[in-house]
Amino acid sequence: MYNHLAITVEYHRPVYKNSALGDEETYRIVGFISVPHSVQHPAGAPACGGDSFSPEDFPPLAVADADKIQWSYSIHWKENENTEWATRWDVILRSAAADKKIHWFSILNSLLIVLFLSGMVAMILLRSLHKDFNRYNDPDNEEAAQEETGWKLVHADVFRPPPEPSLFAVMVGTGCQLLGCSFLTLVFALLGFLSPANRGGLLTAMLLLFVLLGGYAGFVSARFCTTFKVQSWTNAFLTATMFPGLFMGLYFTINLVQWAKKATSAIPFTSLVALFGMWFGISLPLVIVGAAVGFKRPPFEASCAVNAIARQIPEQRWYLRTPFVVPLAGVLPFGAIFIELLFILSSLWQGRVYYVFGFLALVFCIAIVTCAEISVVIVYFQLCYEDHRWWWRSFFASAASGGHLFLYSVFYYFHTLTVTQLSSAVIYFGYMAMVSLFFALCTGTIGFLASYAFVRYIYASIKVD
Repeated sequence: MYNHLAITVEYHRPVYKNSALGDEETYRIVGFISVPHSVQHPAGAPACGGDSFSPEDFPPLAVADADKIQWSYSIHWKENENTEWATRWDVILRSAAADKKIHWFSILNSLLIVLFLSGMVAMILLRSLHKDFNRYNDPDNEEAAQEETGWKLVHADVFRPPPEPSLFAVMVGTGCQLLGCSFLTLVFALLGFLSPANRGGLLTAMLLLFVLLGGYAGFVSARFCTTFKVQSWTNAFLTATMFPGLFMGLYFTINLVQWAKKATSAIPFTSLVALFGMWFGISLPLVIVGAAVGFKRPPFEASCAVNAIARQIPEQRWYLRTPFVVPLAGVLPFGAIFIELLFILSSLWQGRVYYVFGFLALVFCIAIVTCAEISVVIVYFQLCYEDHRWWWRSFFASAASGGHLFLYSVFYYFHTLTVTQLSSAVIYFGYMAMVSLFFALCTGTIGFLASYAFVRYIYASIKVD
């Protein structure tokens, strides 16, 4: 039983005197090391014997069921003038220097995935699409021009609004809000404004940016609503309350569990009131203002006119159907961030310090490229088989990576963590559900926006009667 903690505090003296304390000299702590020991204290002896106390001089403590355990600690002060105040955290960062090799392996693994997908996309764009353009736009080839096959055949239905257009606009608007929040937070972390020394600063910055970007979410959602010819203020209200309300509900449930267990990590009721105040007092008005601006803007122009009657979709093969394509497509974006995810989960649930924001930025860029490319490939093949219902599939093809992330968190829970209490399991899976939903909305939005740009481009490049 480790019942003693030997603490070493490193310090150095500044050259100035603290006027508030008179002429007393002040010290700055630049290092902190704690080592656990098992110590069998002599009967009747004090727990620690001053500066001369050494835990190595005592035998280890053997504990029986009925024994009482004496807990103790000792502090040793060590002057260290070699460590500067600005570099006091370097010892912790250097302790994880061996992880850099794994981070580089993660980057190389993700780059291989991106190169593979880029090769597929290049093959489609440079070969298949080039041939399609030449065949459709060749004035000398009248038979091919009159015969519409492949993705050209559905040109009059490809820009038809998706089912549940208002909900789709809400998801895209919220995804853009989360993407902007993630991007700006990462930029601030790279610039050094969010140091690992300030634990919780990263989450606080993301929360503030999410609230302030509510206007952007309302604007994007309103623009797509006008494109789908569904102009309603209910959409703006859903953008401000639907997914933020889901996140707040999960967080409130987790906090209730922490209150019941009297955990120190539970936030007080006044902080919850402040969160609701930020939501309804700042975020909701910004979403309404952004939606008002978005409704006044013209809709996105479609590259082709839409027929009044939808074209019948031919029977699709089993490997082209959504239940098979979507989970398979989500594997690649998840594989791009898989190894880096290990370090993120370790910092969340095992108390490690995450500081490699440069690697995180590279993985973030690779994940964006991967989501965009896999969605473009899925949409292209779907249109080639004359299925014009691409809106939701382009979103879910990349968003499925959030489901894979949650499944991996289940594996991580049983394989890595040692959790015995039901309350701890509720807290873990509640937070991981929030993280997975956050990731799914971001990746799904990336996939849809890339697919939307791709579809607009290819149908604007052909001649349609």
